[in-house]
Amino acid sequence: MIPRYTRPEMGHIWTDAHRLEKWLEVELAVCDALAEAGEIPKDAAANIRAKAAFDPERVLEIEKTVQHDVIAFLTNVAERVGPDSRFIHLGLTSSDVVDTAQALLLQEAADRILAGVDRLRESVKKRALEHQRTPCIGRTHGIHAEPTTFGLKMAIFFEEFGRARERVARAREAISVGKLSGAVGTFAHLDPSIEQKVCLRLGLKSAPVSNQVIQRDRYAEYMAALGILAASLEKMATEIRHLQRTEVGEAEEPFGGGQKGSSAMPHKRNPVGCEQVCGLARVVKSHVLTALDNVALWHERDISHSSAERVIFPDATILIDYMLHRMTGILERLVVYPEAMRKNLDATGGLIYSQEVLLALARKGVTREEAYAWVQDSAMKARDGKGTFKENLRSQAGIKKILSESELKRCFDLEQQLRNVDAIFRRVFRESKDASE
Repeated sequence: MIPRYTRPEMGHIWTDAHRLEKWLEVELAVCDALAEAGEIPKDAAANIRAKAAFDPERVLEIEKTVQHDVIAFLTNVAERVGPDSRFIHLGLTSSDVVDTAQALLLQEAADRILAGVDRLRESVKKRALEHQRTPCIGRTHGIHAEPTTFGLKMAIFFEEFGRARERVARAREAISVGKLSGAVGTFAHLDPSIEQKVCLRLGLKSAPVSNQVIQRDRYAEYMAALGILAASLEKMATEIRHLQRTEVGEAEEPFGGGQKGSSAMPHKRNPVGCEQVCGLARVVKSHVLTALDNVALWHERDISHSSAERVIFPDATILIDYMLHRMTGILERLVVYPEAMRKNLDATGGLIYSQEVLLALARKGVTREEAYAWVQDSAMKARDGKGTFKENLRSQAGIKKILSESELKRCFDLEQQLRNVDAIFRRVFRESKDASE
């Protein structure tokens, strides 16, 4: 099942034709290894490699009768090869082929996803360095807290997607195993050395031990890595959605010429791309639970996992590929409004510097409890429209005795609040030259 958001390269991985190509790749590698070991004639192996082919439509036609996809595939290949086809699939069970080939498919998908993460991180890094010193209000609980910079927001995402990349790379390694150990994993009909040779040729490791299938905790790890990546994409999209709100107006998605935001309201410019990413993230995250449920199979195997994997592997990898592409495009052309950021930064009349005043009083010997009471009283009056925050602080008798006018003024210094931003950037990007430009 290939989702509508398929991009051609990722979608190709999950086509029937490509899946059958990987099955054939495994079967041919086994024939070559058996011929080298003297277990089948070398001329037969050469003939098989020369003639082996399949027609996806013919495979489906045969499957309608036999009701078994691997048998249908082998029957079609045998039609092309002739008598030497008796050496194909020798000593194997279906899952030997399907699971080993599936590792190859998931490797391909992971490589595309890793490349997509790299492209996204480059876009995030560019915007982070561009807005390293662009001040904006930091919000906690959705409420104005203290100043930060838009670049710092981006730096956080740069780091987060770096961890996402590491997870996907580890998950790729976890699924990069094959098995040719037979119906219950005992190598009853094929020597373990054949498995080792075949896996080496395919760029896989041999599963140290297996039953009839590769153990599904490996695939659960893979899906969990994609689920966390989806959550991080959702997190970035959610941030942009909030910044685009009319009341905030600090950044917005690109809006193309001829694009329309609403069938009813011509004035609308909605964050539809980010909303789309948030919605698709829910789908990917839901597949993680299915992958976890696939871990527990009956005894040496059942096929309750198989039908689910035919949906979740194409679905999750295709959606993640699309989401990365979509988010990268949004980031590259994101419209940022520094003036609106500054306006919002000043919206509370300086309340965002309350902690600096609190600390200045504490450093002068005032107890934290008393200092907090003075500053909070001044802030709450300002919030209620009774004077400005600075005026209220000046009128506090206790504060007047402790802080001079110049000391109070320094508490409202934006540059002082942001003095360590460059150090954070050097720590994140480890490129002092770029991080200071």
